[in-house]
Amino acid sequence: APADGMAMGGIVAEQSPQLELLNTEAFANDAPNPVHITTDTPVSTFSIDVDTASYSVIRNSLTSGTLPNPDAVRIEEMVNYFTYDYPTPTDGNAFQPNVSVTATPWNADTQLVQIGLQGTLPDLADRPPLNLVFLIDTSGSMNQPNKLPLLKQSFRLMLAQLRPEDQVAIVTYAGSAGQVLAPTPAGERSTILAALNNLGAGRSTAGQAGLQQAYATAAAMAEDGDVNRVILATDGDFNVGLNNPDDLKTFIADKRKSGTYLSVLGFGRGNLDDATMQALAQNGNGTASYIDTLSEAQKVLVDQLSGALFPIANDVKIQ
Repeated sequence: APADGMAMGGIVAEQSPQLELLNTEAFANDAPNPVHITTDTPVSTFSIDVDTASYSVIRNSLTSGTLPNPDAVRIEEMVNYFTYDYPTPTDGNAFQPNVSVTATPWNADTQLVQIGLQGTLPDLADRPPLNLVFLIDTSGSMNQPNKLPLLKQSFRLMLAQLRPEDQVAIVTYAGSAGQVLAPTPAGERSTILAALNNLGAGRSTAGQAGLQQAYATAAAMAEDGDVNRVILATDGDFNVGLNNPDDLKTFIADKRKSGTYLSVLGFGRGNLDDATMQALAQNGNGTASYIDTLSEAQKVLVDQLSGALFPIANDVKIQ
């Protein structure tokens, strides 16, 4: 918070145009779990979550001088955002649990239990070929510096991490879907970068048509042993076509059975449809991230690339 305690309040009071625009955003957040007495209900079962979007959305709001939408605050994603240097698994185990119990800083009558899970780190030298389909939103709402231009810069960083035997394709959607780059070996960087640089924003959004073509492209690229991924980059503005989160969940959940997973990258503010992005990523066996700076792109698409694209287990539940 500002030292004088006034700057943030002053901005809110002025009701700037940006703040009015931010009110169109939609966030997905479940109601908090109630307190349970462990002697009565000692067992809890839940799916693990590796998304981090909430933290970067909150940070973006605060650095812009505004308080975040309360629904944007998802504690598990704030915890997930950081690395903890847990010891790696040994003896061939898939993961290593790390449990600690400490006094609760804000309540002397309770204790905090922290449970961390460190999965096996993939051997990048032996990883299988990677087929990536970039599904890029080029609708008119993406025509802002922190959207399509930042997206292009972010994907340039990612390309440097790919190996020559990997493949990249680009599908765009804006009114109608189209393939702007056929499957291309990652070693042909100039060809890929030229297609990326030529992208422009305009027209309305038809997200479902883009998803259909992206999955069809991924299916054509797939070979036995390859890892196939669709990466959707958007500001979340699914305003034409199949835009109901439940319908999209059904579509994506059916497609993941083919082994092609979907991850979602959010860009920009103003019409960020976090609810749809979460539905897509969770049902596509992928991750949801929000990129507001080039350093965040470095974290998501470079530093954490292998963990995001090469999972060691699917549909993990903890009890």
